[in-house]
Amino acid sequence: MVRSHRVDSIDLVRGVIMILMALDHTRDFFGVLSISPTDVARASAPLFLTRWITHICAPVFFLLTGAGASLARGRRTNGELARLLLTRGLWLIFLELTVVRCLAFQFNFDYRVTMLIVLWALGWAMIVLAPLVYLPAGAVAAFGAVMIASHNLFDGIPRSPNPVAGALQAMLHGPGMVLATDRHVVFAAYPLIPWIGVTAVGFGLGSLYRNPNRRAWLVQAGVACCAAFLILRWLNVYGDPSPWSPQRSPLFTALSFLNATKYPPSLLFLLMTLGPAALLLASFDRTIPRFLRPALVYGRVPLFYFVLHLFLLHVLAIVVSYARYGDVHWMFESPSLDRYPFTQPPGWGFGLPAVYAAWVAVVAMLYVPCRWFAAVKLRRREWWISYL
Repeated sequence: MVRSHRVDSIDLVRGVIMILMALDHTRDFFGVLSISPTDVARASAPLFLTRWITHICAPVFFLLTGAGASLARGRRTNGELARLLLTRGLWLIFLELTVVRCLAFQFNFDYRVTMLIVLWALGWAMIVLAPLVYLPAGAVAAFGAVMIASHNLFDGIPRSPNPVAGALQAMLHGPGMVLATDRHVVFAAYPLIPWIGVTAVGFGLGSLYRNPNRRAWLVQAGVACCAAFLILRWLNVYGDPSPWSPQRSPLFTALSFLNATKYPPSLLFLLMTLGPAALLLASFDRTIPRFLRPALVYGRVPLFYFVLHLFLLHVLAIVVSYARYGDVHWMFESPSLDRYPFTQPPGWGFGLPAVYAAWVAVVAMLYVPCRWFAAVKLRRREWWISYL
């Protein structure tokens, strides 16, 4: 008999955000990158909203990682859970620097440009969470909440001229350059401090799933986060290094209001995304709409999906490059920081309709392999399965 300890509402929300994440990465591979989608002075409203809707992805992924660790607490001793988090964290960092960097994003092994992004930060968040599992869940959540609420106090600290201290600043509260030489660049795009805090709050969230009144708690937390975002953002005093301002029309003023800072994720950015996430978890706690049930498949194999969708997007970009130019050498060259994840051919980039079409196609193509691997994870209990 196969038994599952998964929570469907958590898997569903994770699956939905994984699908949305693919939209953002499809835009990275196939969109026009000459205009930043969050530049409200130049970007169109559809481009801004295409980027903005995907902002929820990273915060929810970190939050539910912490929640998953908390739920595992009932099936493992604290020591076993701490060891699992430590080893999985190290594994994710290794994957970021090898498989994801070389075989998904860049298709080369020269390490001229290395970005420290989501798996890097997630791995370190797990490593920091490992010793915290010995504390009560409420204390861990409070630790995370204080980190989230207070980290913007350090926004004005200048970069240290000392190379080691400056690199540490970039990794903890960047983003920024960790290493820059004539041959190699390492850039920390996902600073650790706020993301560690989100994971710790998620650990507290997981303890709610032992409470029969969790739905009411989730609604209250979601409403409180959304209200706090609206009030703090309106005051324009604290919580984000980039204040909103009146724009050329009411629509773009509203977009400026929503344009909270992701790198690093500001307090307001996290309130804006985690509030709706809590409401989604509450909405799906009792029943899951039939039309959303396929998203469960993606939510049950997040790491498998993450790596596979990046690899598939890059392969498709190579196919399109060859069909359009008769050459693909750009797809194997190290990019610049503003043209990540690959060096783009001349005139590369497609409009949003093509980006959305490619996104739907990629998500559809991944359904069968993800369903297969979800079934493998359900029926097999070897130790290494939990690392995939």
